[in-house]
Amino acid sequence: MVTLESTDVLKRGDRAPSFALPGTDGKTHRLETFDGYEALLLVFTCNHCPYAKAKFEEMNRLTAEYDEVGVVGINPNDETEYPEDDLETMVERVEDGLIQWDAYLRDGSQEVATAYGAMCTPDPFLFEHTGRENAVLDTDDERFRLVYHGRLDDASDPNTEPETREMKTHIDTLLSGGRVPEEFRPSRGCSIKWRQGNEPAYRNS
Repeated sequence: MVTLESTDVLKRGDRAPSFALPGTDGKTHRLETFDGYEALLLVFTCNHCPYAKAKFEEMNRLTAEYDEVGVVGINPNDETEYPEDDLETMVERVEDGLIQWDAYLRDGSQEVATAYGAMCTPDPFLFEHTGRENAVLDTDDERFRLVYHGRLDDASDPNTEPETREMKTHIDTLLSGGRVPEEFRPSRGCSIKWRQGNEPAYRNS
């Protein structure tokens, strides 16, 4: 297991890259699928990594606490080398109640993870829908734009209990019309399992 920290590729205010990915519900989900939410928390995650699994419950809690925030997991890992990360096992995790997010999607091509600059599992990105009333980001469009990229909480390893639910604080700040701090606090987790020849350039920068 290789442990890495996330790297800052997308910048505050950048548009969320588009995608069309299969979900555990049998449907194809696009970025526009979530337009009804005021904010969107996208977390690149997986089934097998202990760092990712340690954050499943926090993602479940955020899903339950916010009707106005979409919580979406995206699994980009190479299922050939890591069979536990295939779509069928993702479906099992949802059906057994371990995962209760608004959507759990499979990025089999790994193109979406690359577009977002994802580095590890988990790797969370918080976006504001700029079409919402009292949007913090001042733009003329109605898009999801990045307001924060960083860890979910302050627990640095799977066996540590968090003291601060940092992402919850950022979501509360955003929904109340405040500005989320710009400080980048990288997430820590297992490296994304890239297929041979598929590793993005930023991974080695």
